[in-house]
Order: sequence, then structure tokens, then C-alpha cells
Amino acid sequence: MTTPVIDDFTSENELNESAVSTAGENSQDSQEETENISHGDEEQKEKLVRLPLGRVRHIMKMDPDVNLVNQEAIFLITKSTELFIDSLAKEAYKYTVQTKKKTVQKRDVESAIENVDSLVFLEGTLE
Repeated sequence: MTTPVIDDFTSENELNESAVSTAGENSQDSQEETENISHGDEEQKEKLVRLPLGRVRHIMKMDPDVNLVNQEAIFLITKSTELFIDSLAKEAYKYTVQTKKKTVQKRDVESAIENVDSLVFLEGTLE
């Protein structure tokens, strides 16, 4: 007899189906439960963020004014950082394409910073 794994992503329906299958219902219910759990595992495996949350937490705690950091805050800062990096890379790529090159270089990032109003706050950071 297997015990269902309960996590934050387990729905009430999955728990009910798991209980039915462990009670010894027909094999069709058991097969459907296996498919539902497989589908749930695929969703769980798909990461929501790419940057390591532990590293972001460590960087946040380096600030002497920060004592406690909520897990949701870490997630939001990590996700916003990823979106910022994505935006900066896309802007730099535009300047790479304009110069008919295939590799994004430092000068392309600098051009993006100089020419995009929302990136002006980064001036001087690459020096």
C-alpha cells in the first residue's frame, strides 16, 4: 500500500482519488490516479524561477537592515530579477542585431543602457 505524497500542489481531488485507490477500487481508478499524479509531478518539476532562491536570500540578508525575509518576498524578488535580466538582454540584443553581429558584447549592453530611458539608472555600473 502506497501513501500519497501531500505537498502544496496536491489538490483535494487528487487526495480523494488516492484514498479511493488505496481502498482497493477497480484498476481503472488506480490507473487514472497514476495519470493525475504524473501530471501533477510534471507541473511541479517545471520551475517557476531559474535563479537559486537560497543565493537570493543570502544576498538579501547581507543588508544589515534586513533581519527576517519572507519566502514569498524572496520568490518575488527572484522573479523580478529574472524579468529585469531578460529585459536588459533583449535590449542589448537589439543593438547586437543593428551592428550585424551574432554575439552580445559589453558595448551592446552599454548602448542599451545609454539609449533606453528605463535603464539610465545603470549608467556607470559596467566600469
